[in-house]
Amino acid sequence: MDSHDPHGGIPGIPPLRFMAFQAGLHRPGSAMPAGDEPDDLAPDPLEEARSALLRKWRPVLARLGLTGEPARQAAGRALVMGTGFLDERVAGGRVGEEVLFRAIAAELGLPFVAAPDPDALLVDEPRRLASLRTRSGLRVAMMREAGGDVVHLVADPAIDLDAIKAHLARAPHLRRRLRIAAPAALRAAVIARSRRRLLFDAQHGLFLRSPEFSARTVVNAWQGATAALLVFAFLLFLWLAPVATILVFHALATAGFFACIALRFIAFSSARPLRLRRLPPADPAEQPVYSVLVALYREKEMVQQLLTALGKLQWPLAKLEIKLVCEADDAETLDALHLMPLPPHIEVVLVPPGTPRTKPKALAYALPLCRGEFVTLYDAEDRPHPLQLVEAWQRFCAEGEDTACLQAPLVVTNGRASLLSLMFAFEYAALFRGLLPWRARRRLVLPLGGTSNHFRRAALDEIGGWDAYNVTEDAELGVRLARYGYRTAVITRPTYEDAPETLAVWLPQRVRWFKGWMQTWLVHMREPGVLWRELGPASFAIMQIMSLGMVVSALVHPFFAVSVLYALVMLVWQGGLSPYEAAFALVGVTNISFGYAVFIALGLVTLTAGEKTRPLRLVALTPVHWFLLSVAAWLALWEIYRRPHHWSKTPHGKHARAGG
Repeated sequence: MDSHDPHGGIPGIPPLRFMAFQAGLHRPGSAMPAGDEPDDLAPDPLEEARSALLRKWRPVLARLGLTGEPARQAAGRALVMGTGFLDERVAGGRVGEEVLFRAIAAELGLPFVAAPDPDALLVDEPRRLASLRTRSGLRVAMMREAGGDVVHLVADPAIDLDAIKAHLARAPHLRRRLRIAAPAALRAAVIARSRRRLLFDAQHGLFLRSPEFSARTVVNAWQGATAALLVFAFLLFLWLAPVATILVFHALATAGFFACIALRFIAFSSARPLRLRRLPPADPAEQPVYSVLVALYREKEMVQQLLTALGKLQWPLAKLEIKLVCEADDAETLDALHLMPLPPHIEVVLVPPGTPRTKPKALAYALPLCRGEFVTLYDAEDRPHPLQLVEAWQRFCAEGEDTACLQAPLVVTNGRASLLSLMFAFEYAALFRGLLPWRARRRLVLPLGGTSNHFRRAALDEIGGWDAYNVTEDAELGVRLARYGYRTAVITRPTYEDAPETLAVWLPQRVRWFKGWMQTWLVHMREPGVLWRELGPASFAIMQIMSLGMVVSALVHPFFAVSVLYALVMLVWQGGLSPYEAAFALVGVTNISFGYAVFIALGLVTLTAGEKTRPLRLVALTPVHWFLLSVAAWLALWEIYRRPHHWSKTPHGKHARAGG
């Protein structure tokens, strides 16, 4: 169970501090917990600080009629949370930012600019782009007005009214050159002015900076030549010595197949059902700005559920920013969002049209707009645990700077909806509760899941962010982090989501996954020697097993199954087997039986008692599931040749329990 306040506060805040957080600091005369009574003669420093803050802003608040209890609470939250008074007023949703800054302009006797013209801004591109990454943004900007005059646009969330009044009193002529704007309005103008550059960087940034990590080029020269040579050699030897060639192929395939089985078997020894880590006390003043990215495309049906789930995240609103990243031409999703009353900390980011049209390109476009010290990703159907951000932040604080990413477990909640979703939930349990925690404990390379990845922003910037051309950008990013010397760990608070329930939805998603794993292996194996040195022998081997080995296992599984079926037919038809047939049959039976057994065992040991429903059905479904994986792998092999960068959109449906 989580140790959090029933009122929805931040876990671990001491009672007095939590009262201050909820009510805006202690008011004289109100009851306090026993043993915390202050000396009647001693001043309350927190109350004095709040009073001083309210005095500073009283003229502006009086203009708006906002001098009552909400103002006291906002001042209290600002002091407790380490934020600004204006930030807390806006985050509370009681007054809009534009209204506040109009009142500030009126108090200072300066003109207010509601919507700065992007083309009129006289700010160089590096400064514009840098301002988008900071919490304060672009505080002052030069702007050319319609008449040709150059003025200074002030949009400072920490604006000092007294200092500006004193300055204007000393130099009244400056009134002709000063204007006031809301920070969000100036930020919108900066984004509009920088849109072309942001799109170019999202499309080509990684390729131009680090082409060795970009999947824009599917294979390089030596990889293409090697592949062609291997195919030619296989066909030649198959013609010259078919039996020996098939035996060698069988042996190599068996080695890859068994490597995957062995890895699952090792992880089985330490796998366990999901248990939530107890959270230590936390001080809300220490919590940094956290950015949440959600890439949306044709998700109108999911908008309400998504906003409900995101609204349950426990984090100070003035330190939380949520970016809903939408394609600019996705009218249906945008219309659905426009119908919803979005709180101030949620922003819709419009991605201009451009190729490739992929999720990582959209994320790469939005990342420069994020101001958080930490960044996390969610999908449209996700329902993250309310305390997931808190656990991730505390884990980052406890770990060294070399821990750049944390993966939250994904839990499928519609496992009983269909046979496909049942096997999907089984797979996810084995992966997120067995394989990934085992690899994380041993500091091995960790392929990320497509959602609920929490990043240190500085590390994400250092490695170049997402590859717009990789259709499993999550898995690739995990390998690239490891190559830069960073570690990926896991946390315990899950994200609930729904699995595909029909083959029409499941198959294109799996084809994309297999294709992306192929892309990732090809990209990072362009220089195998360099990869070996950067990852180390253990992680290098793990990567081969979990990328190449997994793909090869899916591709060769039908051949093992066919060899077994052929042996059975021959036994019935001929009454016996030749030595070669017996060898093929033995290898096939061994591979399939061990592969199925370890797969089932790893999944079952990670399920909770409530999730273990009819294990025999899981056993019976495993062969069918593996055959479907083989179909997806072969289709992916064709796609990586025909359309390597095509992104198959996975449609989502509403869940009956939006909170997970």
